[in-house]
Amino acid sequence: MIEAHGGKLVDRVLTGTALEEAKARAASLPKLVVNYDTARDAQNIARGVFSPLEGFIGSEDLASILAGYRLRSGVAWTIPIMLDVPERDSVPVGDIALYQEGHEDPLAIYHVTEVYPWDKTKTAQVVFGTTETDHPGVRWLFERGDYLVGGTIDLIDNDRGPYAAYNLFPAETRRVFEEKGWRTVVAFQTRNVPHAGHEDLQKTVLGLCDGLLIQPLIGKKKPGDFKDEVILEAYKVLIEKYFAPDHVFLNILPTEMRYGGPKEAILHAIMRKNYGCTHIIIGRDHAGVSRPDKTPYYGEEEAIEFFDNFDDLVIKPIVIRGDFWYCKTCARVASNRNCPHGEDSQIPFSGTIIRRGISDGEPVPVEIMRPEVLEVIRKFPEPFV
Repeated sequence: MIEAHGGKLVDRVLTGTALEEAKARAASLPKLVVNYDTARDAQNIARGVFSPLEGFIGSEDLASILAGYRLRSGVAWTIPIMLDVPERDSVPVGDIALYQEGHEDPLAIYHVTEVYPWDKTKTAQVVFGTTETDHPGVRWLFERGDYLVGGTIDLIDNDRGPYAAYNLFPAETRRVFEEKGWRTVVAFQTRNVPHAGHEDLQKTVLGLCDGLLIQPLIGKKKPGDFKDEVILEAYKVLIEKYFAPDHVFLNILPTEMRYGGPKEAILHAIMRKNYGCTHIIIGRDHAGVSRPDKTPYYGEEEAIEFFDNFDDLVIKPIVIRGDFWYCKTCARVASNRNCPHGEDSQIPFSGTIIRRGISDGEPVPVEIMRPEVLEVIRKFPEPFV
């Protein structure tokens, strides 16, 4: 089994007597309320998803990331996982209790080591390559408080959330892969419902690896993206109808999309490495986003090329290059790298066609999307964020 990032899978989930003592103690500690996405990241830290992090990022690690995309220990890291507050005196140094907004019970005990100011503009430029607030990741970053809180976490609330059956933690997916005898596991990151191009790609890589982890990202997304429950239900029916069950596993990744392009591609690889994957599919414009005028923030292969800076990641990218469509002449999914036929033979994997088919009931060619998948999506009156 591949080692966790940094060499050790973090486990800061309290159990037994320690859990009961923390619950009782939380009521007497200073209280900090965090939003849904920060609460998920707190859980991810404790469960080992963000190994080797044991808490939200501290000032030295942040400076090291911004200087060269590595933690101060030298371990590769590209996007800081942050806990922000509006003022320096919002929380004291020492132990505090974290609460998720709308919840009465404590989320975690956080051992605060520092509260420090940070440069939002520099962070945005280094992480996202831009300071334009049309970029959703930049906009959300600028909405954060002016101070960050470093420390370590002890998790109290280990609830798996609304998709519990599909929310196995890294230690658990690793056991699943071992039980299945998978020596090589390829991860497929997605924030979309599956079309025929995705399915073809997923089945192609199963000729290279023992198993496939399809892992939809479940969390904050930009307007116009598909809702979490729609993505999950679409994949459930696709896998049930069209995949060999012994070689595919569906499991969610509960964190927000950051739309960080190449930097997020590395973070996606790190997280899947912690889940036990040996490979990850990195395709055109991975985790990218476009401006309102449709010009992209990142080059089509920029994420692929950025992996060249991280020879020590261990998890290997499976690189998929080219523009894909269904070719009527080839009678298969094809691309500009392998198909000689012109536009008259091409049925594009058009998001516009798919969305019209979902929202307006217009026909969607079976060459683009499985009818069973389309039927499931259409059951949702509002499938988009």
